Amino acid sequence: MRGLVAYAMVVGLCLAIALAPMMQRWDWLFPMPGTRSGCGGLGRYEAIRTKAAVADLAGGDGAAVAYAQETQSRKAVAECLAATTTLWLPVYGFGAAVLVGAGAWSLDRSRARNGSGSQTSAPGPVYAGTRRTGTE
Repeated sequence: MRGLVAYAMVVGLCLAIALAPMMQRWDWLFPMPGTRSGCGGLGRYEAIRTKAAVADLAGGDGAAVAYAQETQSRKAVAECLAATTTLWLPVYGFGAAVLVGAGAWSLDRSRARNGSGSQTSAPGPVYAGTRRTGTE
């Protein structure tokens, strides 16, 4: 049973890490309630803050200010989504581990019921102090 738990945890965490980029972009797939909603507002705030900081330096060049606003806004949203994903990654990793464990357990039970689990090509156990003669 411990082997199944370890297997499920490793595969579940690997699956969650592999799905992390999708978790950041697809809010319909991984909603992350209460944490994703602030990222858009943070992007708007960063755009306003950048405009205030860069307006004097740009010398009235609207294109430069707009570019700086867009760049900083995207960066702030990306960092917020990355932090959000990091917060929720263990939750989704545990969920994936439960699904993998349940699937592996049910597959093992199915094999045991059908009797195909006992027919292996591996030789039987070898006991210490005995000799195999090949006639067993």
